[in-house]
Amino acid sequence: MKITNKIIERHGLKMSEYERIQKLLKRDPNLLELGIFSAMWNEHCSYKSSRLHLKKLPTKGKQVIQGPGENAGVIDIGEDDAIVFKIESHNHPSYIEPYQGAATGVGGILRDVFTMGARPIALLNSIHFGSPSHPKTKSLLNGVVSGIGGYGNCIGIPTVAGETKFNKTYNENILVNAMAVGHVKKDKIFYSKAKGINKSVVYVGSKTGRDGIHGASMASAEFNEDTEEKKPTVQVGDPFTEKLLMEACLELMRDDSIIAIQDMGAAGLTSSSVEMASKGSLGIELELERVPCREENMTPYEMMLSESQERMLIILEDGKENYARNIFKKWDLDFVIIGKTTESKNLTLKYEGKLVGEIPIDALSSNAPIYDRKWVKKKINNDKIDIKSLKKIKIEDALIKILSSPNNSSKRWVTEQYDQMVMCDTVQRSGSDAAVIRIHKKNKAIAVTVDSSANYCKSHPITGGKQIVCENWRNLISVGAKPLAITNCLNFGNPEKKEIMGEFTECLQGIKEACEFLDYPVVSGNVSFYNGTNQKNIFPTPVVGGVGLINKCNQTIGHHFKNENSFIILLGKTFGHIEQSCFLRENYYILEGNPPTVNLKNEKNNGEMVLTLINKNLVESAHDVSEGGLIVALSEMSIGSKYGLKIEKQKNLRNLTQYLFGEDQGRYLLEIKEENLNDTVKLLKNSNIYYENIGNTQKDYFEIEGEMKLSINDLFKINNQWYKSY
Repeated sequence: MKITNKIIERHGLKMSEYERIQKLLKRDPNLLELGIFSAMWNEHCSYKSSRLHLKKLPTKGKQVIQGPGENAGVIDIGEDDAIVFKIESHNHPSYIEPYQGAATGVGGILRDVFTMGARPIALLNSIHFGSPSHPKTKSLLNGVVSGIGGYGNCIGIPTVAGETKFNKTYNENILVNAMAVGHVKKDKIFYSKAKGINKSVVYVGSKTGRDGIHGASMASAEFNEDTEEKKPTVQVGDPFTEKLLMEACLELMRDDSIIAIQDMGAAGLTSSSVEMASKGSLGIELELERVPCREENMTPYEMMLSESQERMLIILEDGKENYARNIFKKWDLDFVIIGKTTESKNLTLKYEGKLVGEIPIDALSSNAPIYDRKWVKKKINNDKIDIKSLKKIKIEDALIKILSSPNNSSKRWVTEQYDQMVMCDTVQRSGSDAAVIRIHKKNKAIAVTVDSSANYCKSHPITGGKQIVCENWRNLISVGAKPLAITNCLNFGNPEKKEIMGEFTECLQGIKEACEFLDYPVVSGNVSFYNGTNQKNIFPTPVVGGVGLINKCNQTIGHHFKNENSFIILLGKTFGHIEQSCFLRENYYILEGNPPTVNLKNEKNNGEMVLTLINKNLVESAHDVSEGGLIVALSEMSIGSKYGLKIEKQKNLRNLTQYLFGEDQGRYLLEIKEENLNDTVKLLKNSNIYYENIGNTQKDYFEIEGEMKLSINDLFKINNQWYKSY
């Protein structure tokens, strides 16, 4: 077939890239080879627009065993234990076909974890939808939540934490980011680097179909009006088969049979074979007629580019083939030797004895294009919002409006569809600042959480990038965990637009600065560009997933009040920053202004102090102050507990509304028993940590002295009504 300009365009390649291919091959590619270049050079697989900037992120630390570059990141949690984790996007597929898009997002991230030798122990997600009034939002929400729950529940991995947000910026391009966390012994971590010549290359798992062909390329382009036509590019998942595949792989991993292992994710057999060969500086030869197919007359092109789910590629040690085959036979899965490693450093493809494709591995990997795209700094509007000019609103009315809004109402409708307790190691489930998972049969645990803040990142990308790392850090500390490392999923619009590339670059700068200062390295992640439809791009939405260590499970604390007549300590200074706040957004529909500044020194000092207080058993409950400010954080501590509070009227305040609703960073709320107050205050003063004793817990009522008084039952009803009526 003659390669025409139209065929090149359909493969998502620019003419300059096609000319680069011709130079690398020293000839014209055939259609199969063009498809392979298309898969490996698209944004999703090659990171061609982001790689230069990602190199700036801090990725090392004494706790880091494996940073970016493998299927997932790995961190050391002591006693020969390691945690494997990663977050990835499945945005475009989930918009086109929400159930399967979300389900296969979960399946794919699970394979990234167990291909490293780890047994998955937790799932998290960050899902973003358009305005609740948009005609597509309700069905997309239902489909995505059902897909996440359906896959995770069936495979038997608890979905323990996440976030669900709404904003009209996602009306035509929702975000579905899935995170998986696994546990492994440090001496049983597996990697994807091929080694040795003439080693068996083995296909295991499900059969190959025509679903998902060009899925990675579809995820590397903006939407137009043709989303229905793209449904065949969405993969179809089977969690029961994935469960069998996981158990078979983990069983094989008990001995030394495996040289390298890689899941067939984006770009399927193409990416898995190329990545293993590239890392090992080897070649791979495949005999494609051996590939197990579930559909008739599949072509080499379809086999190489299919993204059918629940498949892995393994390179085995000599003589281990029969042993491995018997394991996969026991689990009723395909096991076929489809090729071998070579010293050619080429991807060599044969079909029924004929050579159908041959490409240098380097041409697909290290020689893929890297773009230093033009970008511009965000123009910052420093005009201040005149709070005094706004129509006066009662504090009680403003709080009710926020707590009953889609973004701040209870997400129980979502989380109740996820099995959070399967495997029996969930110590603290969703609803707290972070979920807590016990390391099986041990007293230590990990805390996990995901966070994002698109509004902050849109208004001031550098500050937004810092803030989201710091909020993630605070959420782990609030449950008593020492933050160890993060994974990130960077969701942005079209990188070919310099304004969008500027948002990406500056957000990444903020993430870098915060991670470096907090010793909170980035060990894995994903970049999702081209999130937009008809030239309309989403707000910049970096999502951060964090993991922390709790040395003793009995020191885990939640954010609900535990006792009557406890003191409530606000740690960290309140300036009353109201711009970009939930208060202005929900009550006045004001979206302008800059986010609160982030003082990294205060973040670190305040966080480390909170962790010290928790480890000394001085804290009954804790909660970080973030979206909605102090009064919303206090409400969240009351809702779902037996206790409310009475906050004393603060003296010398210029504006009570700004004090209660301002979103100043670096702050925590601590519940302290009377007998522990003196020791707490002494530690705070000795460390020069700013704090305020703002009130006490009490039965039944949520009370701001002289301003409002609501029963905690009413508060609960207000917070739980939106999803019931939607």
